[in-house]
Amino acid sequence: MAVHPRRWKLWRERRLVIAYALAVDIVAGALAAGAIAAIPVHSGDLFRFGLLLAGALAHREAVHRTESLRERAADNGPLTRLTSLWIFVAALLVPLPLVFAVTAVVYLHSWYRGSSGGLRCTLFSGAAMVLASTATVAVLQLLQPTGYPFIPRGPLGLAVLISAGTVYWLVNYVLMIGAVRMSDPLRPARQVLVNPSEQLVVAASLGLAVAFAVMLAEQPWLSPVLMTTVFALHRALLLPHFQQAARTDSKTGLLTAGFWREEADRELERARRLLDPLGVLMLDLDHFKSFNDRMGHLVGDQVLRAVADELRSQTRPYDLVGRFGGEEFVILLPGVGTAQVEHIADRIRERISQLRVLVDGPHNRPATVDGISVSIGAAVRPDDGDDIDRLLLAADGALMAAKAAGRDRVQLATR
Repeated sequence: MAVHPRRWKLWRERRLVIAYALAVDIVAGALAAGAIAAIPVHSGDLFRFGLLLAGALAHREAVHRTESLRERAADNGPLTRLTSLWIFVAALLVPLPLVFAVTAVVYLHSWYRGSSGGLRCTLFSGAAMVLASTATVAVLQLLQPTGYPFIPRGPLGLAVLISAGTVYWLVNYVLMIGAVRMSDPLRPARQVLVNPSEQLVVAASLGLAVAFAVMLAEQPWLSPVLMTTVFALHRALLLPHFQQAARTDSKTGLLTAGFWREEADRELERARRLLDPLGVLMLDLDHFKSFNDRMGHLVGDQVLRAVADELRSQTRPYDLVGRFGGEEFVILLPGVGTAQVEHIADRIRERISQLRVLVDGPHNRPATVDGISVSIGAAVRPDDGDDIDRLLLAADGALMAAKAAGRDRVQLATR
């Protein structure tokens, strides 16, 4: 399917997404063709190109398993790939036609080794990188036109490198975020944007790229020493993904029941010390089993993710939102007493009732699911208990009362 363009999922996207993807591909193709025709390549350039290609392929092969694990952990979210550092190295060392050749090899090899995005996504990512590297070379030649290899020195050289690295990152970042946002307009913005820790990875990869460029230009046989640093960094990148996977539910990205309890115990201890109130909400999607039976579990999972996103958007950053299994969720609200908890719960109930979830319908055609409702039970410390077990029990009893009273409503444990 990947090598048959007519079967690509791209053609089932909205027209705006198709136009955007094709525009990026066409502009990148035109730039590449123009550069290949206009910019000469010399024998010395080919030697550095060969070293770059060898380093890029060795790097990609060595970290293939690590990258696969990171892709699965990211769950199709934005992901910084360190193998792209070789394209920035190429922009510093060789003319544009060879930069494009390195780009083509890196991304086609990624697709061949089973990148999760498939050939269509690989082509778009490669086209975005062609535009990013073209902009980078333009900045380098504009600010300090010294020819290749381009290894600027002194404070001015540092400023030029920082400017080039910023442009390289920004062009690719904007193009990729634009594609994600257009293809999934209902996705929350904070899930589209790359988190700050990933930005540190970008900065580290660009720093390594500069070090590689200097070494390949002046002492190429010392490059294997630097490769060990890259491999170690790749291994270190897995740690936060594993930590995140242990704390979060794979379907919704919310806290797991076990981790939620750990954090809730800490918040409860803090509330006792400060004599603060604390609210607990138990939520259950109404008739979700019959919905799963009717629409299928894959669509059900998409609805669960949409509900989880809405719960995150309707709570504060320090509130604890978790999934207790199935279609049941729990929220801990520090500092919230009886006067506020019902208002917060009813606002959440109302927002979920307004959800319109874009899902994959029959024959891979997008469909919209609405009419979702939720029943909510609420309990408050200290009126309904002073430990997590008692508060959960009180909130669960209130939830059962809300469902018995007709569902799609909020019930307080104290009533």
